[in-house]
Parts: sequence; C-alpha cells; structure tokens
Amino acid sequence: FKDSRFSNSCILAKCYCRWMWDNLTCWQPAKIGQVVWMPCPELFEVMSEENDEFGKVSRNCTEAGWSEMFPHYVDVCPFNENGTSPDMYYVSVKALYTVGYSTSLVSLTTAMVILCRFRKLHCTRNFIHMNLFVSFILRAISVFIKDGILYAEEDSNHCFIHTVECKSVMVFFHYCVLSNYFWLFIEGLYLFTLLVETFFPEKRYFYWYTIIGWGTPTICVAVWAVLRAHFDNIGCWDINDNAAIWWVIKGPVLASIMINFILFIGIIIILVQKLQSPDIGGNESSIYLRLARSTLLLIPLFGIHYTVFAFTPEDVSKRERLVFELGLGSFQGFVVAVLYCFLNGEVQSEIKRKWRSWTVNRYFAGDIKRRHPSLASSGVNGGTQLSILSKSSSQIRMSSLQAETPAT
Repeated sequence: FKDSRFSNSCILAKCYCRWMWDNLTCWQPAKIGQVVWMPCPELFEVMSEENDEFGKVSRNCTEAGWSEMFPHYVDVCPFNENGTSPDMYYVSVKALYTVGYSTSLVSLTTAMVILCRFRKLHCTRNFIHMNLFVSFILRAISVFIKDGILYAEEDSNHCFIHTVECKSVMVFFHYCVLSNYFWLFIEGLYLFTLLVETFFPEKRYFYWYTIIGWGTPTICVAVWAVLRAHFDNIGCWDINDNAAIWWVIKGPVLASIMINFILFIGIIIILVQKLQSPDIGGNESSIYLRLARSTLLLIPLFGIHYTVFAFTPEDVSKRERLVFELGLGSFQGFVVAVLYCFLNGEVQSEIKRKWRSWTVNRYFAGDIKRRHPSLASSGVNGGTQLSILSKSSSQIRMSSLQAETPAT
C-alpha cells in the first residue's frame, strides 16, 4: 500500500491524487484520469549545455495513485555527464556564498560600529552609507535564515514545506534583497544630485531617501505576498512559476539597476569634465588614473556588476549566473565596507586621533600614579586627574601673570 500522502483521496465524491515529491519535482494534486505534464527540473538546465533542448515529463493520476513517469528524466532532460556533478556544483556555490556573506556580515557590522561610535563622522553621506550597510547585513542574515528553513535537511519533502513560518521567511528575504537594491540606487542618486545641484538641502533629501529605501520595498513585497496568497499559494513561495506575480519583485529590481547604470554613466561624464578642467592640475595620465580609480570605487557602491545578467533571460547561462550573483555578489558588502569605511581617509584620521588621545591619557594617568600614589589610591580616574591638574596649572599661570602685570 502506498504512502497516504501519495495515494488517492476523496472529498465530497471527488477523488484526486495528492501532492508527491520525487526528489526532483513536486507534482501538484490532480483529479483521477488527469495527465499532468511538468518541465525538466531546473537542476538539469543548470548542468547542461546552452544549446540543449528540454522536453517534458508526465504522470497519470489513476485510481491506484500516481503512475510511473513517462518519459523518464534521462530521456528528455539532457545532462552533461562529463561536467561537474550537480551535488558538487551546488555544494561549491553554497560554500562560496556562505563564506562571502559571513565575511560581509562581520566587516559591515564592524564598519557600522565605527561610523556610529565617532560623532565627527555623522553626516548625510555617512548616514546613507550606514543604511546601505544595514541593508547588506539584513540581506546576509535573510540568506542564512532561508537556507536554514528550506535546506535544513537534504531529503526534505519540498511539497510539504508550506507553513506560515516558511512563507514569512521568504517574504523577509525578498524584502531584504529589494531594500538592498534600493539603497544601492539611493547611493547613486545622492552622488549624482550632489554633483549636479549647487545648493543641496541634504537633511530634507535624506528624509525622502529613507522613505524610498525602506518604504518602497515594503509596498512591493506586501503586494507580492497578497498576490501569492490569493493566486499562487503553492509550497513555500520559493519557486516563482507565475511570471506576472514575480514581476512585482523583479520589476523594481531591474528598474533600480537600469537607473543606477544611467546615473553611473552620467557621473563618469561629469567626472571627466571636472578632471579636464584647467583648474585641476596634473598631466593627462594622472587625470585618467584618477578617473579609473573613481570608476572602480563606484562600481561596487552602485551595484553596476548586476547589469551583466540583469536583462538576459533567466534560462540563459544559469551556471554562470549562480556563481556570479550568489558567489561573487555575496562579497559585495565586504568590498563596500572596506572601500567606504576602512580605507576612508576621514575614518582613518578620526581613529588615529582617538587612538593618540587614548594613548596620551593612558600615559599621563600611569605617570601620575607613579609620582602621586595618594591620588591613585583615592579612586580618582586618570581623566579626572588630568582635568584637575590642567585646571590647577591654568590657575597658577593666571595668578603669575596678574602678579607680573604692573598696576596702572
């Protein structure tokens, strides 16, 4: 007797075949006598050559349950046997983006602490950077949560992963990804506006940037979740077969990438004009060197690398797309944190200033303890001792000056 999940069920005299997971495809419920056709699993599309043609497989819903598959996967789903095995390929990609997101998470968290700790670094530009860092952090966290829910067990039955918890994780994941794209767009928009406008009310603009960066993804993901719940409420919402509903998420992402690319080109043109200005010194080679450096710095900040596969069909170059977007893209947060925090001259000078101040205070505090043990044993800290001594010395200097000044 077959598993009750895969056998027939009858409700109100209507019999049907239940969900079935064959380790590659999730077969949806069907009425008895109905033939269900399914395309080749995405696994075969990733591990095949680009010019291979894929067919469809079918099962018949009978009174005894689902029939055997016809034709079989091996007959209509091409597979490159000489290439990397599917298990090794996916394990390698997952290991790559796990390392990438972990590295980005640590570096971005450190950068956030630095920017929040030093008050002199608090400005509109760094506030926008901090929001971008938060979006990268949330994106990394959402990826780890999604993997923990969907792929906690390798032999999990994907037909029955349809809990509210699982769907909520997918909603959170899409929100984090969409917010990350929008804050990349805001970085480009802010820099372009800064170069174009002479008088730039940054605080007022930052208010609208915040609404766009966090509010717009909220609306898009909420609309997507409502549409999925009413028209495509299948599984854990991790498979997007309904293209019309998926465009609610995909459309804003592509729009932000396209607009950012246009802003990137516009900023490069403005930089060329400014660098060629007679007011800026330097020979032609140094000008192009600065332009190249500025361009390389802007690429990770604007997410320009996403344009490589942004407007190509999703079924083209899937192997390269996974490695590029999941593998290399996971290190983007790390690169942004390094370029715009750790290597930032303003940040480095502030850290050095704080370090020198701490070193000097520690030195004088230790020197006071050695020369005046009574002060050290009184429980007064070094900073208080220094302030007392400085006040005393200033009072002594003022009294000596008054004594030296002749009376008029």
